[in-house]
Amino acid sequence: MRTYLISYDLAKPHLIKHVVAQAIMAAGQSWARPLEQTWYVRSEESEEAIEAKLMRILEAEDGLLIQRVKDDAVLTNTSIRWFKQRQAGVEAGGDTNIIAFPTPPPGTPDEPELPFAKAS
Repeated sequence: MRTYLISYDLAKPHLIKHVVAQAIMAAGQSWARPLEQTWYVRSEESEEAIEAKLMRILEAEDGLLIQRVKDDAVLTNTSIRWFKQRQAGVEAGGDTNIIAFPTPPPGTPDEPELPFAKAS
């Protein structure tokens, strides 16, 4: 299992940030999100395979960084809490800090983001 640091800069974050988050969570067996646009993902896949998945939804002007990293990190004003993909019939043990969320069924459309309110 490899650990990757994934960071991105979206030109139009209000349009696809939730779609990007879903794709990153689906890219590995577990993930952590210590900062708004910075993720750690544990996966058996290569950097190139993860990049190929994410580039399908990113636009030409979006930035993407995928780097294999060790588990050591210095964190200031943030923390890491790992989450993992829920597998049918598998429950996390009671003595763990891992929370499992169900993955959405294939083909489930993402809900559109609400428009920003305008001040008067």
